[in-house]
Amino acid sequence: MVTVVFGARGNVGRHVAAALVAQGGPVRPTSREPDPASFPPGVQVVAADLERSETLPAALEDAERVFLYAKPDGIAEFVAAAETAGVRHVVLLSSGAVLQGEAEQNPIARSHRIVEAALEQSDLAWTFIRPGMFATNALWWWQRSIREEGRVRMPYPEARTAPVHERDMAALAVTALTERGHQGRAYSVWGPEALTLRQQVEHIGAAIGREISVEVVSVDRARAELSETMPAIGVEAVLAGWQAGTAAPPEVSTIIEEVTGRPGRTFAEWAMDHAPDFR
Repeated sequence: MVTVVFGARGNVGRHVAAALVAQGGPVRPTSREPDPASFPPGVQVVAADLERSETLPAALEDAERVFLYAKPDGIAEFVAAAETAGVRHVVLLSSGAVLQGEAEQNPIARSHRIVEAALEQSDLAWTFIRPGMFATNALWWWQRSIREEGRVRMPYPEARTAPVHERDMAALAVTALTERGHQGRAYSVWGPEALTLRQQVEHIGAAIGREISVEVVSVDRARAELSETMPAIGVEAVLAGWQAGTAAPPEVSTIIEEVTGRPGRTFAEWAMDHAPDFR
């Protein structure tokens, strides 16, 4: 039976697809704009869009398992198509925001809970992966200023976060898809260590072999600069997360090692993996 990977060109989905292909099982990566060159020869890539229900039956044909990202628009149609196709298990990349207080007032948490609830109320078995801060957010925040200026600007350089490597989220998803015992589980995923933003920038500097200066700026200036690379909903979530990181240490977790048997990757490892992105 086929495993379908939605968003197979995304930060997490591409690693899920690659790991499943490496295991040798039948995998069907999907993308709104498929690029067969992005996948090994012989891997069938299907055009599918979670907001276009007419694309779902072909993507889900003969599928037993699905890796899904949270898209509230069209989730009812996805559930119907998955049930019709005979899908048994869906692993959803959700968000740790759903666990925060007053989640209903948080648009990110609210959108992810809509998808979670639809799966909970369906006939499909499910597993939720709820990561905290993505390490890849650093590309949104700092890539351009590091490449062009050799510096970053931020309002809270001593704020601490616990970034999660996208490969760890993918490894957790693959384990949940391919091994027993994960149905009906919701995994909260934080990085293995708490670091200040300044320390994260230092790790990026070490990875690219040059010093990166840190300039402290106002929240308003940070908001304006982040808005150039991120949607408004993301900007406010990032600023709130940074501010929270000045008052209390973030949660860290060992769930990656507990579930996959491999320790969670550090931010220094992430920086090395992404060094070309910052050069």
